[in-house]
Amino acid sequence: MNEPMTPNAFSLRHGDEGVAWLSIDVPGESMNTLQASFVDEISDILSELESKTDIKGLVLYSAKPDNFVAGADVRMLDACETAEDAQAIAEQGQKLFSRIEKLPFHVVAAIHGPCLGGGLELALACHSRVATDDDKTRVGLPEVQLGLLPGSGGTQRLPRLIGVAGALDMILTGKQLRAKKAKKMGVVDDVVPHSVLLRVAEELALKGKPKRQNSWQSWAMGGNALGRSVVFDQAAKKTRAKTRGNYPATEAILEVIKHGLDKGVEKGLALEAKRFGELVMTNESASLRSIFFATTAMKKETGADADPDTVTGVAVLGGGLMGAGIANVSATKANLPVRIKDVSNDGLLNAMNYSYKLLDKKRKRRIISKSELQSQMARISGATDYSGMDRCNVVIEAVFEDLDLKHKMIAEVEEALNENTLFATNTSSLPIHQIAAGAKRPENIVGLHYFSPVDKMPLVEVIPHAGTSEKAVATVVKLAKKQGKTPIVVADKAGFYVNRILAPYMNEAAMTLLEGESVEHIDNALLDFGFPVGPVTLLDEVGIDIGAKISPILLNELGERFRAPDVFDVMLSDGRKGRKTGKGFFVYNGKKKEVDKRVYGLLGVELKSQLSGHELAMRCVLMMLNEAARCLDEGVVKSARDGDIGAVFGIGFPPFLGGAFRYMDHIGIKRLVEMLEQHEAKYGERFAPCEMLKAMAAEEKRFFD
Repeated sequence: MNEPMTPNAFSLRHGDEGVAWLSIDVPGESMNTLQASFVDEISDILSELESKTDIKGLVLYSAKPDNFVAGADVRMLDACETAEDAQAIAEQGQKLFSRIEKLPFHVVAAIHGPCLGGGLELALACHSRVATDDDKTRVGLPEVQLGLLPGSGGTQRLPRLIGVAGALDMILTGKQLRAKKAKKMGVVDDVVPHSVLLRVAEELALKGKPKRQNSWQSWAMGGNALGRSVVFDQAAKKTRAKTRGNYPATEAILEVIKHGLDKGVEKGLALEAKRFGELVMTNESASLRSIFFATTAMKKETGADADPDTVTGVAVLGGGLMGAGIANVSATKANLPVRIKDVSNDGLLNAMNYSYKLLDKKRKRRIISKSELQSQMARISGATDYSGMDRCNVVIEAVFEDLDLKHKMIAEVEEALNENTLFATNTSSLPIHQIAAGAKRPENIVGLHYFSPVDKMPLVEVIPHAGTSEKAVATVVKLAKKQGKTPIVVADKAGFYVNRILAPYMNEAAMTLLEGESVEHIDNALLDFGFPVGPVTLLDEVGIDIGAKISPILLNELGERFRAPDVFDVMLSDGRKGRKTGKGFFVYNGKKKEVDKRVYGLLGVELKSQLSGHELAMRCVLMMLNEAARCLDEGVVKSARDGDIGAVFGIGFPPFLGGAFRYMDHIGIKRLVEMLEQHEAKYGERFAPCEMLKAMAAEEKRFFD
């Protein structure tokens, strides 16, 4: 009996007008991705097209309802054992796309939905591109975010299409463009409604192949070597200031694009494939890919052993900064009706204005229209009582960190709303079981810890207490995803996960300050290590008063290693809460800030730098790593994977290191224990390696295979 044939991902048909139609529909997948196994299939189709003499044009389109091609299948890179293996994958893609580019008739890519990475490289090999004006449509080359460069001709075709400056900006940042912006930059030729996409693409395909390159592009690309050199120098300077040498892909991107423009397309492609292969084998790319795989897997998880309820509306208690941010993502990303309750009309107005300002910024940048702004704002309403919450089956509390106040909120909600209403508390420090104590329906109470600013920070900690129902957990996990967040479920223990690993890191930074290290040296050391902001800047941004409030809770629950140096009280007694009061460790004048030298006298610090940047950074980071291992051992996080995602998305742990646990594996657990013991001998008992790390070192174990 014959095996059933696997459906093809590519199919070719011939239309009546002389236009051929090549559709992409990867079987069994919701998103089209390019895979090495498609090479023979595409090659056969191209051979057929090359042999035809009656074709006037070709339209390349996706048969999927909401995506073109989301990129190459990243999984095939993990199968590569050598740089040469990965280089061969790039060379295959280059050859196929070059054959498309050399077809004698007009080839048009009809783009709807994501057209990213290898998908855009495929579209760039076509002679023209038409995209829909749908909000789903995005074009970009995000390979740099995986520690890679575009390997199928993107580094050579994009600069020749739109000029060096625009291409460098797209490829070095991995940014994704909406269709209108892509047309303005010259990446696509036309933007049309989805309903007429294929008709417009067909009409365009029947026209002759376009002649490319205007005089501006000629200057930007190759007509003026001096001008091009200036563009590259500026891009390199800007990129190195941002990456601090931690992302080898950016250097390779600059090198390959410049090489291709100097030496020609063929040599550019050869170097592109070679550097692609080398980058695939770097630790940085492996780490970044691990984050990609982790977040992809987490999208399919419910977080609990139950089916979630459908959220019909969200009530937010408290119109402050956190409440306003939660209301914003609930209305504009989750597309849910939101009712804000605050004790004053001023609080309600401030919360509404928060969303209006964010949406108006999008309107001014032409990301949304005025009517879309009005439509999204119409989802948000407010009151000083519990009226108008009929549709809300999830209440998110974002009031002050006061246990009595939170108990009062629960009692009021249980009285005012129906018995199935979930109560999610956005606390950063109070245990959820204490908040749920005395509730009539404790099974409906769960922690939902957002990070500030809510509209930007990608992580949410979901914290069930012992009595929280599985359905409640699954429901808020689903809600957090709709809000555009990555949720991790963590245990109801002091500090939860993110604040618990952050506190010892911040305390150690403060210790080095009191020992004589300057604010600039401390921040720069951790920026060089790979964090997005230095610890002193972070403390000013979060608020010194917030740190002062959390610190005693952690000390009381977790012991002496969490004792903070005598910095918070001294700063607060001088009215220094950070950016929000205009002064902390820095003084602020609008967007400008500078270190306030008076802080050193206030804290009794005599500046005398004793540590190199690397020594200082490792001293702070080792405290974080040790605590992360304790959290896994105690079940605060369910897995090393969740711990990595929490560290990267919650506090900006360097993504190129893969997260706290992958970094510990990279150091080697045995070596890590030795480093902690050396620091313990030098700085004190707080560095003593936890039992889990010592046991793993003895058994030569790792967190990941």
